[in-house]
Amino acid sequence: MKHLRKIRRAALAGAALIATLGAPVHAQGAAPNRPLSDEEVRARADALIAQMTPEEKAGQITQYFDFTNAAEESKRVTDEMAAARAGSLLFVNDPVELDRLQHIAVEKTRLKIPLLFGYDVIHGLRTIMPVPIAVAASWDPKVAEDGQTVAAAEARAVGLHWAFAPMVDIARDPRWGRIVEGAGEDPYLGAAMAAAQVRGFQGGYLGAPGHIIAGPKHFAGYGAALGGRDYDEVNLSDSELRNVYLKPFKAAVDAGAGNIMSAYMGLNGTPATGNRWLLTDVLRKSWGFKGFVVTDAGAAHDLMTHGFASDNQDAGVRALTAGVDMEMAPPFGISAFKTLPQSLAEGKITTAQLDDAVRRVLETKIRMGLFEKPYVDVKAAQRVLDDPAHRVTARIAAERTAVLLRNEGGLLPLDRKAVKSIAVIGPLADSARDTVGPWVFDQKDDETVTMLAGIKAKLGAGVRVDYSPGVTLPKRLHASIFETGPHAATARPQIDDTAEIQRAVGMANGADVTVLVLGEGWSMIGEQASRSSLDLPGRQQDLLNAVVATGKPVVVLLMSARPLDLKGSKPQALMDIWYPGSQGGAAVANLLFGEVSPGGKLPYNWPRNIGQIPLPYAHLTSFQPKTAEERYWNEPNSPLYPFGYGLSYSTFAFSNLKVGKAVVAPGEGVPVTVDLKNTGTRKADDVAQLYIHQQHGTAARPVRELKGFQRVTLAPGETRTVSFMLKPEDLTYWASSTRSFVQDETTFDVYVGDDSTASLTGTFDVRKP
Repeated sequence: MKHLRKIRRAALAGAALIATLGAPVHAQGAAPNRPLSDEEVRARADALIAQMTPEEKAGQITQYFDFTNAAEESKRVTDEMAAARAGSLLFVNDPVELDRLQHIAVEKTRLKIPLLFGYDVIHGLRTIMPVPIAVAASWDPKVAEDGQTVAAAEARAVGLHWAFAPMVDIARDPRWGRIVEGAGEDPYLGAAMAAAQVRGFQGGYLGAPGHIIAGPKHFAGYGAALGGRDYDEVNLSDSELRNVYLKPFKAAVDAGAGNIMSAYMGLNGTPATGNRWLLTDVLRKSWGFKGFVVTDAGAAHDLMTHGFASDNQDAGVRALTAGVDMEMAPPFGISAFKTLPQSLAEGKITTAQLDDAVRRVLETKIRMGLFEKPYVDVKAAQRVLDDPAHRVTARIAAERTAVLLRNEGGLLPLDRKAVKSIAVIGPLADSARDTVGPWVFDQKDDETVTMLAGIKAKLGAGVRVDYSPGVTLPKRLHASIFETGPHAATARPQIDDTAEIQRAVGMANGADVTVLVLGEGWSMIGEQASRSSLDLPGRQQDLLNAVVATGKPVVVLLMSARPLDLKGSKPQALMDIWYPGSQGGAAVANLLFGEVSPGGKLPYNWPRNIGQIPLPYAHLTSFQPKTAEERYWNEPNSPLYPFGYGLSYSTFAFSNLKVGKAVVAPGEGVPVTVDLKNTGTRKADDVAQLYIHQQHGTAARPVRELKGFQRVTLAPGETRTVSFMLKPEDLTYWASSTRSFVQDETTFDVYVGDDSTASLTGTFDVRKP
């Protein structure tokens, strides 16, 4: 009876809206400052759906690229929008243009339904944060949440409503270029970062003021593409898919993500965008996802390319019936969802199927308050973009993401009083565009602090700072899709590498210390930026070897998002600074001179060379485990740096590990505590990491799995007890033999330390009473 009363109230509310407002379902006033009830939202959506033609419905679930620099295509898209055959646009970020387009949608179309504007807000809009893999290296979800809160505020202020982020794909092959957008190889760390980013983007609820819709992507398995080649097929066992690759998506859904983006590639033989098991059975039925699913660009149309759909109309039917709610139509191409009215007329889809997709999109627009407040306050937008607090957030994020890999003889931190001259060398040392990394479409060079600029500002006029680019970064063999049109970066200066290396060596010989800034340029990582090598591009290795050979103190800063092979070169200090964002140079200067101690940790195993990959730390125990590090006859099989590794300017010690219960029943939690002491002389951070290993059970389990972490700041000599709680779900896994999640009666090993090789250990048993 209660359920019937709800349905009746919803129907009456919808009827009242239609009677009161006629065609447009608009209210006046401010956007809602509270989460709207499901009943209220559905009533308003259904009132609109009742008035829509099939063509308007198909348009409402179609998203078009609007390339304002391509006049003919922009006019085509605007015409579709004005005819109510587009529900969303992407790739516009100018507040004036966004406002103009929204006025057309609201004032010129019959039902006056506002547009939903999406954009690739990956690690910032105007204020650029460190890239997502860097944020994962902070091992601090607050860094992720704070960064995306700033990104959301800037995006919403200019008129955007939706981010095509976070990317939560697990990446265990560093050849894959899009490793830069995710959290690395581990599902537990990835899940924590996914949930934090959703909270940052969306705030307390979908539609919260100053926030936007989070769109976790790419569902699912995209990071496991064969050979690390972008877009190639993915073949994953049930165990890998359930226990590793789906975990961050589930965390994002549980955090309330309003959107999910489907992936391009084929998953175990079925394209992800046409995979009903994935999009409906898992995402909606099993996980209870209530938001809307959008395809990646052209992925519905591409079902033909896969040999899955027979033609464009069939592609639209396949995508819709699999569980897609909105098509991101191919740029300059033909929308598959544009054919849905014809498919409806021919009985290939039902009205209910079409309406379900339309309803999810309309409900999102209603929750976002777009009917009440569709337009952009252009003057207010500029104030938000100029907020100096956003730059502070970016600087702190960059400081917390750096990972110190080597520090022989305690070279770092540098003594500002002792350093009278410094050589800053490398092709990335003074490149604003490279400092912010990929997925930045409106770069402000004058607002970006490069490594050279940060060091100069820190040292002032009293210290001589010499600079050389050292070598030229090579061009890509295959040009990047992001190096064309209005987003192309300024051409790199071309120099004589041999002569410049000699000049750089002279600078190093004449300086107290050299800072080498090496790595990959911004277009060498990201989408369509997979590599068959982990070597330093161009002649950077020659530059590195020559400068290290001087015997003078050398600090290498690696600007990259994947592990790189330095060919055995051992500079005195090595720090991975990733692509640190708008305030990268200021942050790195603070790190170099000890105002901040590095506390980041690696989010992946760092292989010795490319021949080892994939090399996940969480692998199964194999035959003859005692010789596991001898699998290659020519070198060790162990990583150069293990997952979770990172040095500090202080030292730490773990002790007094306590597993709270020796025996627990299935379904019970297990408390674990450990004492962490700063045994050094500097205030610094360490990350306490908890790993488990199940000794036996229904299936073999990895040698170690991360199940807890806490980043802790300690004063010299300070000890703190760090507490963890192993939850029942931490002890549960998918077993392929039973095709179900199981929790075994077994014995668990517990390890705690500051990387995945932690030696402090305990045990507990799971037994039925």
